[in-house]
Amino acid sequence: MVEFHGVKASEAFISKAAVVQTNTLPFYIGTAPINQVPDPASAVNKVIMANNIDEFKAKLGYSDDWKSFTLCEAAYAHFVENEQGPIAFVNVLDVTDVENVAPAAVTFVGGIHTIQKEGVLKTSVTVADGGTTYEQGKDYTTTFDDAGNLVIAIVNGGDIPAGTTTLQVGYQVLKPSAVNAARIIGGTDAETGVRTGLELIEDVFAETSFVPNLIVAPGWSDHPTVAAVMAAKAADINGLFEAHAVTDLDATQKYTKAVNWKEQNGYTSHLQTNTYPLLTYKGRTYHASTLVTAAMVATDLSNAGVPVQTPSNQAITADGMVYADGTAVNIPFDQANLLNANGIVTALRWQDGFRVWGNRTGAYPEHTDAQRSFIPVRRMFSYIKNNLILRHWQKLDNPLNQRLIESITDDANIWLNGLVGAGYLLGGRIEFRTTDNSTDQIGNGKMVYRVFITPPSVAQEIEFIVAYDASYLSALTAA
Repeated sequence: MVEFHGVKASEAFISKAAVVQTNTLPFYIGTAPINQVPDPASAVNKVIMANNIDEFKAKLGYSDDWKSFTLCEAAYAHFVENEQGPIAFVNVLDVTDVENVAPAAVTFVGGIHTIQKEGVLKTSVTVADGGTTYEQGKDYTTTFDDAGNLVIAIVNGGDIPAGTTTLQVGYQVLKPSAVNAARIIGGTDAETGVRTGLELIEDVFAETSFVPNLIVAPGWSDHPTVAAVMAAKAADINGLFEAHAVTDLDATQKYTKAVNWKEQNGYTSHLQTNTYPLLTYKGRTYHASTLVTAAMVATDLSNAGVPVQTPSNQAITADGMVYADGTAVNIPFDQANLLNANGIVTALRWQDGFRVWGNRTGAYPEHTDAQRSFIPVRRMFSYIKNNLILRHWQKLDNPLNQRLIESITDDANIWLNGLVGAGYLLGGRIEFRTTDNSTDQIGNGKMVYRVFITPPSVAQEIEFIVAYDASYLSALTAA
């Protein structure tokens, strides 16, 4: 038998009949224009933390071609439009994913030529004239402009003759289309233990001390296999922590077909928020998962980092909804509610603009208990479990005596009472029960605590009943 050494938390689901501060850190996986950074290879299958758009550009590059470079969408949404950070990123586009562009004659104007193509690898550039191949850094320099295009400039005093207007230029350009769902999913090398793709979420805590608690893959999570792995990883990070996957449904589907697509493709985890369709803002198109994640981060921030509040009915940076082909779509209120009733979060245009609309996890309507069906209640359970581990890890391996038992009980109850006092829980307590802790078990170093919590549910429905009261007519004839 494998012996467990550590602190862990689990939970028990209550049947329907019986139902009477870590920061929010999104973990994004996708592709980035790594050709723009000094060492592109160092930005492949590595956890990259960024606090703002400038850090993102320095570590992963930036492009407005979000279909090719999906991480740039997330960076723009969080850093530019919503001013949030930090965010964890993993790029799976490799420096070996390239297309060769054969040397061809190009024109230099004023000693400068700009390659009108994104993704050019600096080190791959060749500049030649007849039988002479020139040296980068000595005869010419390469830099990227604001649009991500490579600019080649002839160096005065180098070997390229003054007044040269035509040279043979060849290069390699990144090929984002080489990335597929299997690359996003990744894996762990059995020989080296090196992780790739989604498996790199296991490295986040070890490298940053942050617990990644939202998993997002815009442009990829509408692939059922990717979404399934995201939900599976959300359930078990480092063998300790729990997160929440924010996934997209297929935006090629009309809204009348979205519910069937969700069920047929298994987007049904209680650790999953399904979003639909695509959203637009100021001429840019976003995956709904990106903007819903940004709304989650903002809402958590307004509650001291505690995920007690639903992202639903929160403002988002959107001004329209579209299908995958760019066709505008207006989902009526009753149809938006139908999506909600089947575990799909969408957007709703209200008086002051667009808002996130929907409170249910992917498990709804199969599971209707608050613990699995309401997004904030589900996330609160993950938050409590993660924090119990983080807060009590320092007590691990201490002498197992009465003082330790009471210390953990007291510390946890004080913390839970604080959450109750702040309105983040309706109630909470921890108990050390004799029935859970036999003498043999304690003698073998194992302690079990029962934790009971009740996060507030969502005010899903507010009804006003308006009636005509004829008694007020008497005021017209009163003296």
